[in-house]
Amino acid sequence: MSSALPELPMIHISDLRKTYVMGDQEVRALDGIQLEIGRGEFVAIMGPSGSGKSTLMHIIGCLDVPTSGSYLLDGIEVADMDEYELAHIRNRKIGFVFQGFNLLARTSALDNVELPMVYAKRKDRTERAIAALERVGLGSRLDHTSNQLSGGQQQRVAIARALASDPLLILADEPTGNLASVQSEEIMGIFQELNEEGVSIVMVTHEPEIGKHCKRQVIIKDGRVVHDEPVEGRLFAKDVLAMMEREVVLLKGNT
Repeated sequence: MSSALPELPMIHISDLRKTYVMGDQEVRALDGIQLEIGRGEFVAIMGPSGSGKSTLMHIIGCLDVPTSGSYLLDGIEVADMDEYELAHIRNRKIGFVFQGFNLLARTSALDNVELPMVYAKRKDRTERAIAALERVGLGSRLDHTSNQLSGGQQQRVAIARALASDPLLILADEPTGNLASVQSEEIMGIFQELNEEGVSIVMVTHEPEIGKHCKRQVIIKDGRVVHDEPVEGRLFAKDVLAMMEREVVLLKGNT
C-alpha cells in the first residue's frame, strides 16, 4: 500500500545571498537565508531598516534574483530565471498588495481590478473582478473611482486586484503603512478572513502590532533570519475593532 507523497512547501529558500556593489564596496543585503513557508500560512517578515527584509520580499515576489542560493516557488527553481521568465511566474502565481495602493485614480474599482487580467487576456475577468470586490466588501462600490474611495477602501480594491487571478500567494508590502488605526485593523481583518479561507499570505511590516495579527513571525537582522516562531498573543482584528468601538462609546459618555 503506497502512501501519499508529502506536500512540497510553497516557498523553499536555501542559503540565499544577495550582494550589491556600491563603488568599491560590497553590501551584503542577504547573508545565507534559510526559510520554508507552506501553503495556507500567514507569515510576517519583520526587521529594522536595512535588515534585508525588503530585498527578501523582492526575491520572493520574483522582482529580483539572488546573487547565489536556491529559491523554489511551488517546486520551481526561480533563482536563475531571466526577466521574461520571472514576469511569467509573477503573473501566474503571485498577487501583490502595496503600501501606496498603486491604483489608477480616475478609474473605477472594477476596472482597476480587471486591469492585470486584461494583460493576461483572461476572458472571465469581469466576473472574477466582481467576485473579488464582493469578497472584500466592496460589491456596492464597483463604479466608484479610486479618488472617490477612502484609503481603507482603496486598499480593499488593491487586495481584490491581487485576489482576482487566484494566485498561489498574496505578497503584501507594508499594506497598512498609509492607513489610520481603524482602517489598518479593517484591512488586517480582511487578511485574516482570507487566510482562514485558505489564502496564503506573506507580509512585510515594521509595525509590531500589525505583525501580531499574523500566525508566524520571521525576523531578519543583518541579512539573516534571527527569529522564526509562531506568534504568541496573536491579535484578532475583530476583537481589536470591538475594543476601539467600546472606547469611543466610553469617551462619548464622559463628555
